[in-house]
Amino acid sequence: MAGPSDKNDPQSRAHAVFTASEQRDKSVRAEIEKERAATDAKTVRLKALRLAKEAEDAAHAAANPKPKPKPAARATKPAKKKA
Repeated sequence: MAGPSDKNDPQSRAHAVFTASEQRDKSVRAEIEKERAATDAKTVRLKALRLAKEAEDAAHAAANPKPKPKPAARATKPAKKKA
């Protein structure tokens, strides 16, 4: 009678395939989690840079206000002559 250690036993082969599949799933999940953590860290860094730039731009705009443009002079139409 074949024991559980028999490599040709269908149950042993199924167990080995299942175990290998679980290992691949764990490694894929770990890789996805690493990528997600890297993306989150990059997003936080970029947001901090954007907020710092916006604050710098606002401070610069407050310190150096733009002069208001003067309204353009309107051209007057020549008066029509009555004949």
